[in-house]
Amino acid sequence: MKILVLSCSTGGGHNACGHYIEKEFKENNITCDFADYFDILGSNAKKRSEKIYLGTTKGNGNIFKLAYKLGEAYSKTGITSPVYTLNKLGKDKLYSYIKENDYDLVISTHLFPAMAVTTLKEEGKDIKLINVATDYHAIPFWEETKPDYFVIPHITLKDEFIKKGFKEEILQAFGISVSSSFSKIKNDIYMLADKETILITSGSMGFGKMKDITKSILEKIPNVYVIALCGNNKELYSELKKIDNSKLIVKGYVNNINEYISASTIVLTKPGGLTSTEVGVIRKPMIHIMPIPGVENYNAKFFEKNGLSLVSNSIEEVIANTAKLLENKDMQNMMVENQSKFINKNSAKDLVDFVCKISE
Repeated sequence: MKILVLSCSTGGGHNACGHYIEKEFKENNITCDFADYFDILGSNAKKRSEKIYLGTTKGNGNIFKLAYKLGEAYSKTGITSPVYTLNKLGKDKLYSYIKENDYDLVISTHLFPAMAVTTLKEEGKDIKLINVATDYHAIPFWEETKPDYFVIPHITLKDEFIKKGFKEEILQAFGISVSSSFSKIKNDIYMLADKETILITSGSMGFGKMKDITKSILEKIPNVYVIALCGNNKELYSELKKIDNSKLIVKGYVNNINEYISASTIVLTKPGGLTSTEVGVIRKPMIHIMPIPGVENYNAKFFEKNGLSLVSNSIEEVIANTAKLLENKDMQNMMVENQSKFINKNSAKDLVDFVCKISE
């Protein structure tokens, strides 16, 4: 069996999820490769898509909010979307890539490659497809894909996907895929133990009002250490490094985020599906900060509704919720207990086991 995991570089969560799946298959001695769909189509496609995505998320994310609402409205019409039509253009390059490398199964953590594979299936090409949702919501246009199976974040979301037109029997509620090794902390990073630690992370691109939040916490909650992870945002990293405070630790992109999560008292993060799941897998009290309007609102609502996090829509709320959570150990413990009920530590391993079972 040879597996291809496809994603797109529009935000780091889709790619990270894909790499977790790749890692889990390889650790079980199954041939599996990861590829960015846009790399297969060509460098120009990748550059254009990243530019468009980053442009929509600037400021308060109002452009992204508008685009998402338009997508939701269009999705309800039943008319084939322009998004599907655009991805149909890449089907021939993708099919050549799949055939040249002799893949038996495609697993897609992003809508775009799932659409391209769907066009091939509709042409009669014998390609097995598994979709993996990376948000706690059935996003617009998933219904235009035709997977053999669909991995969803939680069983309580099943009706959402059924309403999108997916048959119940193809839905597998394993959770957003995170490798089973992620929660196995081998070497805790060294942290000073005389104060509690707040970890602030805003995803791979460093979105959000992270500088203002960091400064406000240092000023208004002085008896804590703050670790700020800036991802690939070099400008944010430079700005935070200028803050003269011995209780602030600034890092760029790190490949051991699980150790930073584990070493922290509470975690402040934007409500991306993958990042939120990573924190839940480690079982740490969490505060969601300023969702980018659109799917992040749905993620935040799912976590808040089920007692997995607190949600803050302003810097003032961030400070208030942080102070409240630090002081309330019972709330921390309850949040961790709820995470253990809703977030599957073995999501990627369950996917691997399922693929092995259906391939017998």
